[in-house]
Amino acid sequence: MPTKIYLASPFGFSEAGRVFMYGNIIPIIENAGYEVLDPWKLTSQDLIQPVAQMPYGPEKRDKWRALNKIIGGNNAQAIRECDGIVAILDGVDVDSGTASEIGFATALEKPIIGYRGDFRLSADNEGSTVNLQVQYFIESHGGKVITQLDDLEPLLKTVFR
Repeated sequence: MPTKIYLASPFGFSEAGRVFMYGNIIPIIENAGYEVLDPWKLTSQDLIQPVAQMPYGPEKRDKWRALNKIIGGNNAQAIRECDGIVAILDGVDVDSGTASEIGFATALEKPIIGYRGDFRLSADNEGSTVNLQVQYFIESHGGKVITQLDDLEPLLKTVFR
């Protein structure tokens, strides 16, 4: 069975992010021999699209509330089943969902690689690349924060043996 890597990322929210994630990040992980657990594909679009296309209002809100539990549960189960996490840390601050996934994975003692290709400053001080608590959790089980995509494949083989 291949090693399963959960990809924690906000890139699914934008077209540019999806192009980069599916054209660059996921192929690197898969070409290194790992199976990617992609939270953007864990919940069927057959469930999501009808709700997304509903007109604004209380019915849509209530449908999203119910669907959010399914999406969150699917993602949590994938994190429980994975062997480790690759977390995308781009943005002015680390995406709150990605930070939550990092915290949950850390509690389960899963190794994590963080990738921040965004050159903007996002740290609490000069001693960290991103929020110091996020970086602490990533590094607490042998993980590392990288800033160059070329460093991902070699690090995968080190962190996820």
